[in-house]
Amino acid sequence: MSKHVLFVCTGNTCRSPMAEGLFRKAAAGRDDLLVGSAGVAASKGSFASRETMAVLRKLGADLGDFRSQPVTAQLLDQATHVFAMTQNHLAHLEARFPGHAEKFYLAREFSGSLGPGGDPDIPDPIGMGMAAYEEVAKILEAAMPRIIAYVDSVE
Repeated sequence: MSKHVLFVCTGNTCRSPMAEGLFRKAAAGRDDLLVGSAGVAASKGSFASRETMAVLRKLGADLGDFRSQPVTAQLLDQATHVFAMTQNHLAHLEARFPGHAEKFYLAREFSGSLGPGGDPDIPDPIGMGMAAYEEVAKILEAAMPRIIAYVDSVE
C-alpha cells in the first residue's frame, strides 16, 4: 500500500515545497511513497520562491511543475502523514481538520535538532536572504531519512 506524505507551511512557496523536493530526492525510486505540499494560507497556482528553487537545484532536488495550493479536506483525506513546519501550522490544522489530527506531526521533531531554546519550529526564510533558505534546507534534509523511516514503520 502506498503512503502519501503532505508537508504544510503558510503560503506553500518556501518551506513546504522545499520539503517536498527534498523528500522526492530522499525517496527516489520508491513508488510506494507519494509526496505533496500545501499551505494553511496559500493561494492556488503560485510558483515556489526563487530562493527555494535555487537551493533545491544546488542540492540536486526537483519540484517539477510545482504550483502552490491551500490545505483542503480532500488533500488530507489522501494523506497518510502530514508534517507541519511550525506549531502554529499544526494548531491551525488541528482546529480546522480535527478528524485528521492523528496524521499531524511537526517536521522539525524528525531533524535530530531543535532551534534556539528548544524551538520545534522550522523558521520562515522569506525575506531573510539565501543563508536562511540554506539553513531551512539543512534542517529539512536532516529530517528526511527519519521521516521516511517513520512513514515506513507506521501502517
